[in-house]
Amino acid sequence: MRKILLRTLGLLSLCGPLSAQVDDLDLLSRLSVPPGFRVSLYAQDLGDARGMALSPEGELYVCDKSGGRVLCLPPAVGEGMSEAKVVLQDLHRPHSLAFHQGRLYVGETDRVSRFPRTDQRLSREDGSTVLELPGGGGHHTRTILFGPDGKLYVSIGSTCNVCEEADERRATICRADPSGANFEVFARGLRNTVGMAFRPGVGELWASSHGRDNLGDDLPPECFYRVQKGKHYGWPYSYSHKGKVVPDPDLGNKGVRQTGLPVLEYQAHSAPLGLTFYTGEAFPPAYRQGFFTAFHGSWNRSAPTGYKVVFVPIKADGTVGHPMDFLHGFLEGRSRFGRPVDVLTGPTGELFVSDDHRGRIYRVTYEGTHR
Repeated sequence: MRKILLRTLGLLSLCGPLSAQVDDLDLLSRLSVPPGFRVSLYAQDLGDARGMALSPEGELYVCDKSGGRVLCLPPAVGEGMSEAKVVLQDLHRPHSLAFHQGRLYVGETDRVSRFPRTDQRLSREDGSTVLELPGGGGHHTRTILFGPDGKLYVSIGSTCNVCEEADERRATICRADPSGANFEVFARGLRNTVGMAFRPGVGELWASSHGRDNLGDDLPPECFYRVQKGKHYGWPYSYSHKGKVVPDPDLGNKGVRQTGLPVLEYQAHSAPLGLTFYTGEAFPPAYRQGFFTAFHGSWNRSAPTGYKVVFVPIKADGTVGHPMDFLHGFLEGRSRFGRPVDVLTGPTGELFVSDDHRGRIYRVTYEGTHR
């Protein structure tokens, strides 16, 4: 009976939410933010808009993963939109970006590349490969960032739903010197980490990871971790549920190796992607101790979930508070109007949100009165 149910859920999920076409004003009117906030369209026609980064000059950069490009978005004038210009092309599924010591690093599916900063259009030949990575597989995006220790961190997802990987770099977060030297596995047992950020002033690495599929609508939960060096976070031998370690039904008989627990569990199949701690001063003080995360949305669930940006407050003792929907309205029933990917604090304290479904970036500003 259970197998029949899982097959049924699988068939429903393969259909997934249906894309719904609306004009810009209609879409913006569907989107909801808390009182005092305003959401506007910042840029469009960006292709498969994924990871974002701010240059030292405050310009917004974004990856077009399917198009193999990196785009630069100069600051918009007034209420207008930014006009994107291509600065890199001919890349292999670029997903994330980071600036370090005057250079631009790009997380491609099979490498981390480094490029000189210029105002001219560049191509693959203008860069160098810092790290060779295992490419493709079930999870092909690579998230990169630099830590307060000056190291380059990169997440590498699994090839599968649940399996024992032949390559020890799979289902991990790794780190290396900016040159690529001294490469090491930093943490294991993370099936597919996309969102990573260092908590400001503390130096802790926080990250989300996608739970496995085919255990029903609500298991296992999506998990957020305070990632520590040398820890194992369960996959594929176990998962966390309500603060307890649960052996995986497929590989749990090989022993539980989990040494790290999540700081937050969230609705299964929501697909957390981008994660950023709010570092601006434009939002009310309550938003200055916590992080935003983008939920890309479910495919393996009978009733769709996700498709929104959520704010998670952090208490003074480092524990997380109750997650709050911040930007939502991309999903109505089985109709989807967008799929949030990345979130980023802007140079004037706004929040940028990329959407790979429509190739856009939204800008959320605060126009109320601080309390």
